[in-house]
Formats: sequence, C-alpha cells, structure tokens
Amino acid sequence: MSPIVKRKGEKFTLPGKYLLFILTILCTGLILLTFNTNFLSTPVSAVGGAVIVPLQEGINGAGKWLSKRSEELVQIRSLIQENEQLKKQVDELTIENIKLQQDRYELTNLRELYDLDVQYDDYEKVGARIIAKDSGNWFHTFVINKGSEDGLSVDMNVMAGSGLVGRIIDVGPNWAKVMSIISDNSNTSGMVLSTSDNLIVSGNLELYAEGVIGFEKLVDSADRVVEGDKIVTSNVSDKYLPGILIGYISSINVDSNNLTKSGLLTPAVDFEHLEEVLVITQLKQSIEE
Repeated sequence: MSPIVKRKGEKFTLPGKYLLFILTILCTGLILLTFNTNFLSTPVSAVGGAVIVPLQEGINGAGKWLSKRSEELVQIRSLIQENEQLKKQVDELTIENIKLQQDRYELTNLRELYDLDVQYDDYEKVGARIIAKDSGNWFHTFVINKGSEDGLSVDMNVMAGSGLVGRIIDVGPNWAKVMSIISDNSNTSGMVLSTSDNLIVSGNLELYAEGVIGFEKLVDSADRVVEGDKIVTSNVSDKYLPGILIGYISSINVDSNNLTKSGLLTPAVDFEHLEEVLVITQLKQSIEE
C-alpha cells in the first residue's frame, strides 16, 4: 500500500523524502521564475518598502538625534570650561581693581601728607601708619606703628589731611597712642588766624556726629571774627606747636555774659577716614627752650 494513502481512522502523513523533493522542486521553480520574470520582485519590493524603509528612517532619525545630543553635550562642556575661565578672569580683575583702588587711595593720602610736610617744613616729622583704634566710628584715640625706638615721645603733635589731628599720650618701643582733638576730654588752645584772638577748642564726639566740634572763650569785642575764619594752634598752648591748622569757624554766637563768644568749627581733618599720619618729632617745650 502507498505510504501516502490515508486509511480510515488514520492521520495523513507524508514521508520526509517526498516533502524534501516537493520543496526542492518548488524553490527551483521560484528561482527560475524570479530570474526570468518580475512575478515576485514587485510584491517583495512593496513589502520591503512598507517594512524596511520606515524602519530605516526611524534608525536614521534616532542616529541624528543622538548625534545632535552628543554635539550639544560637547558644546555644554566647552561652555562650562569657558565659564570657569571667565569666572577666574573676573576674580583676578576684581582683585586687581581693588588693589588699584587701594593704591590710588594710598597715593592720595601720601600726596596730602607730602603737601602737609611741605607746608610745615619748619618742623621735623616722621610718617606713621595707624594700626588700631578705639571703638566707634571716628578716630578719637588710635595707635600708630612708631614708638620710642623711632624717637617718639608723649605730647608730640600729630597731623594728617590738612591740619592737626591731636597729640601722643602714651608711647611704647614700637607703638604710640594718639588722642585726637575731637575726643571729649580734649581741650586745645587755638587762635583766629585773621585777628590773633585766642579761644579754646573743645572736643565733643556727639557734636562730631554732625561734622563739627565746639569752641569757647573767644574775646572779639571788635566783632571782626566771622564764619569761615581759620583757627590755628596758638602760641600760648602748652602742648601744641603754634600755627597748625585746626579748622574753620562754621557758626559763632555771643555768650550770655556779653563778653565772650562761642560756637562751632569744622575740623580740617576727616576723623572718619585716617590711615597715615605725620608726627612732629619736636616738642613745644624744646622749641621754647
């Protein structure tokens, strides 16, 4: 009986050698048909176009997106490095600018001290830098970096800006403490430069909050003293050398006794901003002798 014949109640079976023969004939026929005709090329091309082309476009799109992101990451890294370099340059320029401002401020102070030195060239002087100050907004008492080893002693006069700062009240080997004329316990014998009338300049920190200090005991019977007159240290002062500018009269009033006058004056020195000073190394007593 033929092996491909199906008996009643049995499943259809096909031996392997027959199946292989049939598939071989089928493949050979398809190959010949493909080479000699366009019977299968068009359907295959259509299937390829419908499946492969969209897949290829998707792969190309993903590749372009990844390439763009990669370029952006490279640009971001470059920008970050450039930003760090710019920050470093800004920091360096800021430091340089601060140093230039400090140098300019110091040069201005040194020029003022030089002009002051020339103006009072009759006195021997030494420069010093302020290294400490008492609490508060103003330099009413402070310490300088020169002392007895530099020839300084108590009661030596101190100048800055355009005139008198104060005098030394204590001295160490390499430091000295200065009390300024705006201190509450400071009294300076002054004189009106235009009239030679004497008066007393009294320190007052509360008044200096308004940029002025007080004066009193001015005898001006001829009413010649006016606002704006210069006040200098007088010849009768026991601590201060004569002729050093103290300030300018800003207001003047007649006292209740009708014999003397008092008022306010604006100091010649800015006691809010001090860094360097000049110390006159001559004492009033030595000059008088």
